[in-house]
Amino acid sequence: MPQNEYIEEAIKKHGRRLDHEERKRKRTAREVHKKAAFAQKVHGLKAKLYNKKRHAEKIQMKKTLKMHDERNTKQAAPDANPDTALPPYLLDRQSQTRAKVLSNAIKQKRKERAAKWDVPLPKVRAVAEEEVYKVIKTGKKGTKQWKRLVSKHTFVPATFTRLPPKYERFIRPTALRVKRAHVTHPELKATFMLDILGVKKNPNGRDMTGLGVVTKGTVIEVNVSELGLVTQSGKVVWGKYAQVTNNPENDGVVNAVLLV
Repeated sequence: MPQNEYIEEAIKKHGRRLDHEERKRKRTAREVHKKAAFAQKVHGLKAKLYNKKRHAEKIQMKKTLKMHDERNTKQAAPDANPDTALPPYLLDRQSQTRAKVLSNAIKQKRKERAAKWDVPLPKVRAVAEEEVYKVIKTGKKGTKQWKRLVSKHTFVPATFTRLPPKYERFIRPTALRVKRAHVTHPELKATFMLDILGVKKNPNGRDMTGLGVVTKGTVIEVNVSELGLVTQSGKVVWGKYAQVTNNPENDGVVNAVLLV
């Protein structure tokens, strides 16, 4: 490690402050007020450049919001026989259908970019940090309390290498690590045991997502190559997302529903 990266070295050795996430959230919340105050105070050429930058950011934000709402747009269905005359009482009855402009692959990519999925469990109970992380006392007479033992099921990739115990902050017990999940295909009405490729999003925050904690409502990526799913161009689908529908710590297994 280079000599000047002492902050990164200290984080690796001792971890972050216990209130790091809260301070980060407050800093992000204050950012809006700082920008507004600066926009009112700035003038001249700097004001022009700043307004141009903010204009571009707002356009990007509107595009993102449009992506979120795109699946709910409706349009009139094209007439099956445009040459056929319709009776007067049917002229004002135009059947509404969902907009099917984009292929499934493009829709999936846009949903990923907008961080939006049509999930079976849209709302789940929030899990407290005290419930997930158990404090481990170390050092002489148990004076140090910066280590945490993860008490929920976790996914750890095959290429993962543990840090030396001296530097390891989060301990993921081997007995609570999961590699496979029972995934139900909603259209086929069948359940398959598939390998887990990774944890895409845990609803309880980025920390648990990074650690690979698997709780109820977590979106995981599973290997569906053996199911024989193909795209419209004929390519075999390797991985798809699924949402965990049970509490793995109670059942001992991971049950999930495939997002199609």
